This record gives sequence, structure tokens and C-alpha cells, in this order.
Amino acid sequence: MLTDKQIVWAIHQMEAEIGPVKRGLDSRTSFQYLISVILSAQATDVSVNKVTPVLFAKYPDPKALMNADVEDVEAIIRHVGLFHNKAKNIIKTAGIVHEELNDVIPTDRKGIMMLPGAGRKTANLVLSDLFDQPTFAVDTHVSAISKRLHFVASSATTLQVEQKIVSALKPAELYQAHHTMIEFGRKYSMKLTPDKEVSQLILDCDRLNEENEAHLSQA
Repeated sequence: MLTDKQIVWAIHQMEAEIGPVKRGLDSRTSFQYLISVILSAQATDVSVNKVTPVLFAKYPDPKALMNADVEDVEAIIRHVGLFHNKAKNIIKTAGIVHEELNDVIPTDRKGIMMLPGAGRKTANLVLSDLFDQPTFAVDTHVSAISKRLHFVASSATTLQVEQKIVSALKPAELYQAHHTMIEFGRKYSMKLTPDKEVSQLILDCDRLNEENEAHLSQA
């Protein structure tokens, strides 16, 4: 595995290559962003951004969405994966936000994770993107990169990936690191064999990992 110092170096290399980044989901309000993140589970930001303009034009706030017909919501978001469950979840979430939280989005992980359809990744992303909190969301890109570049073991859980990145980086660096890693994962495949690898950074991380393992075996 790479050391924390090497992980920081690798992420900084990604940031230099990828350049400025921003969040990928479109929204006008905090509530709409929360709903967009819930919809993005096992779906691409592109697919979510295609359906949310219609969804939010018709149901712009918690009160409107909580009273929506589930079949109508399903029809709007049908091109997003798992749309049956997501339609039910976002309607239930809207009801909780309006009736129990006075239209205010929770600003803590536990509070967000109590909402239907909102797991730890959703909570971390909302807290980071909306409230500038030092949290780190792990999606499929982040997990695959962390394993391929030897930040963590190939058997690492999502939580272990999160904990490793959070422990290695400064809190202020977590927001950009998350969005940069997503773009890096879109640019490069994490499944190529070393002889077909096109990313110099991945090759460099392979070399660093080999050197670290050799050092440990000699210790």
C-alpha cells in the first residue's frame, strides 16, 4: 500500500491533471440538491440532470413533492436506475423535511441518514457540497481508484476507503479531492493491465507500491 504522504501526492497529481472541478448535480435549492443526490445512487449525474429539471419544475419544494402522485414521479424519473424505490423515497423524504423539519435540511450525518433513501454517501456529499463540512463521499469511482492506486487493499470496504482518505488529507482538501477523483475515474479505466495502462500516475503508483512492499519484506 501507499503511505499517507504518497496518497496525498497522488491526489495532488490528479488535481493538477484534471484542473478545476465542481459538483456534477444541478439544483437551485438545498432541498433539490438533496433529492438529486438520492436519485444519483447507482446512476450517473448526467442521467439525473436530465430528469430533475422536469421534476423540480413540477415539484420545486418539499410540500409540493410530498403531495405528488408516486406514479407521476416514477414517470418523470424512469430513466434513472431503481426509479420505483427512488420515487417512493423522495416523496417520503419530502414529507419528513416539510412536516418534521420545517423545510430545513439536516446539517449532520445522522440526521440526513434518517431520511428515506439517504445513506452515508448521500450524507457525506450533502454535508460537503452544501455546508462545507470536512466529509468525504465514496462512490464507485472513488472506491475503484483508491484500490487500483493502492491507497487501500482490494478488499477494503467503502467505509475503510473513506477513513483512509480522511486520515491522509487535510480537512480543507476533501471537497476538491472527491470531485477530482470522480473526474479521474471517468477519464481512465481502473481495469487495464499494466502493459496496457495509459495513465502515468497509475503506473507510478504501481511502482511505489512495489517499492513499499519490497521494503517491508526486507525489514
